[in-house]
Amino acid sequence: MTTKTDQYLIESTLEGDTHAFEELIDRYQDFVFTIAVRILKVREEAEEIAQDSFIKAYDSLNSFRGDSKFSTWLYRIVYHKSLDRLKKNNRQRTYEINEEITDESLDHIENGLEYLLSEERSRLIKKCIDSLPEEDAAIISLFYFEEQTVKEVAKVTGLSEDNIKIKLYRSRKKLFSLLQVYIEPEITKSNGKAI
Repeated sequence: MTTKTDQYLIESTLEGDTHAFEELIDRYQDFVFTIAVRILKVREEAEEIAQDSFIKAYDSLNSFRGDSKFSTWLYRIVYHKSLDRLKKNNRQRTYEINEEITDESLDHIENGLEYLLSEERSRLIKKCIDSLPEEDAAIISLFYFEEQTVKEVAKVTGLSEDNIKIKLYRSRKKLFSLLQVYIEPEITKSNGKAI
């Protein structure tokens, strides 16, 4: 069985086939929820924002021009709805970056990740991403987990490509600051010495 393209499902939805939009929801609901929960940090709010985002996408589907992928357009909706909810709730997490982490340290930490079991590594990375400020968590998720390009992430967030590159670099440093606690003991075990 061949998978229907997003464009086919969009056109079918616009022609009145509600089941076609259900397929789009099935295709993207997990990641839409992930973006919302990474930004909002509250499961119930994330579920509500995910639902609201799909409703807005359905209502605005005729304005989708196809300049970007449907997923990019949809992620932009959920990203901005999530940030709006944060502003409404007047919440924002702050985080101080560990300036002592150098690019060389980042390389050592990345190598240390290889010594963790893949499931444990995935769990730790997701836990640390959830500890990042909301916008950073969303950008990291879009770029690394959804494999959006810098250009696509810029379209989702409304930020410039240069700004996304800077935010990705800083977000990686923040993430590795959080991961350092878990990784350095693994490096020490594997080669007998600390960094």
